[in-house]
Amino acid sequence: MSDTDVLVVGAGAAGLAAARAVLAAGRSVQVLEARNRPGGRAWTDPDTLGSPFDYGATWLHQAEQNGLAALAKGGFDHDTVRSHRCYIGSRPAGGAEMAEYDATYAAFHPRLAAARGTAPPDATAADYAPRGGEWDATVAHREGPVICAAPLAAMDLRDFLDTQLGGPNLLLPEGIGGLLTRLAAGLPIAYGAAVQRLAWQEAGGVVAEGPFGRIAARAAIVTAPTAVLAAGAIRFAPELPADTAQAIHDLPLGLLNKVGLRAAGLDRLGLPPFAGLERRVQREEEAAMTFVAWPFARDHMMGFIGGEAAWALSRLGPDKAPAALLEHAFAELSLAYGPRAARALRREPALASDWGNDPWSLGAYSHARPGRAEARRILARSLGEGRLSFAGEACHPRFAATVGGAWASGEQAAAAVLATAGR
Repeated sequence: MSDTDVLVVGAGAAGLAAARAVLAAGRSVQVLEARNRPGGRAWTDPDTLGSPFDYGATWLHQAEQNGLAALAKGGFDHDTVRSHRCYIGSRPAGGAEMAEYDATYAAFHPRLAAARGTAPPDATAADYAPRGGEWDATVAHREGPVICAAPLAAMDLRDFLDTQLGGPNLLLPEGIGGLLTRLAAGLPIAYGAAVQRLAWQEAGGVVAEGPFGRIAARAAIVTAPTAVLAAGAIRFAPELPADTAQAIHDLPLGLLNKVGLRAAGLDRLGLPPFAGLERRVQREEEAAMTFVAWPFARDHMMGFIGGEAAWALSRLGPDKAPAALLEHAFAELSLAYGPRAARALRREPALASDWGNDPWSLGAYSHARPGRAEARRILARSLGEGRLSFAGEACHPRFAATVGGAWASGEQAAAAVLATAGR
């Protein structure tokens, strides 16, 4: 590697977008990636289940405003075929019960939005969530641990509302990790190159140091997840301004882990392709899982567990957590299907993610602590007259926690760098 105009730390969606933008502007760029692959928290296993399986990012949300959608091949709008089944104990909810669930869900976001104008500055999403109804806990569980990877009480009310997503929601036959791997082709990326120190007020620019040696640039764009930054994986010299350092800590990562289970035979559990499966819960924090069955009519299911239940499994450690998650997935499915679940699905091959123990992630995606919604904009501000910028899903005030938000943030950071220190 040689010195360059712009240094990009991380080859996830934000880093790839930034690198492509810098090259398109006719400037040189070097990407330093700690892992041995691109994609960051978007990682697709192409073969184990006989078809692509996304360990991390799964959908391109709000596709009409998602810059990645135009670059994807064969994106399929999940909303057009999505069906929904919810179990109460060992039986599927009936039509009237599902109608009540749908009505409870439909009232959830308007109730929180109505509180926005009068809620105190440190209000949480939990403060105004309905309670006591038959389906309130199930809605809270889905909106908190399943969708946002964290409990409603951990999230700032206004940031929660600002980052709500709409459709179309695209699933990709190649997987989102497959898409990012394709977009990384040809970029100057050094793998296994963890940045340990970044001096960002050097004469004329910045200097990065790590096992790769030393590389200088006019400016740097850092796309490491906030949890990795908060853990001190990169030492900044001088230390970051107090408001930037605080913003990093105010945008922690929740946890959402996934399993991939392949069919053992022809039994599809009575579920059509793309069907969603969940169960009614009594408490938001229950260790309940949700599933998406047979995407693209393939013979595997995706299962999701989030929030504290996911962290509890992750704390078993990297050697035990994936196997424990797989066992938990079978236990969850057996609540609805009894012994049929074990007959219908294989234990091998199977896949399980463990983002909480991944040293370059330390979680899944961000939420803002109560009262700290402004942290996203603070973190996204460039420092040192444009020498240092941060990018990633945590920096996007509208599409946070999404791969599309990370991509847009990377493009925005590149534009800011090119307008100042990147000239």
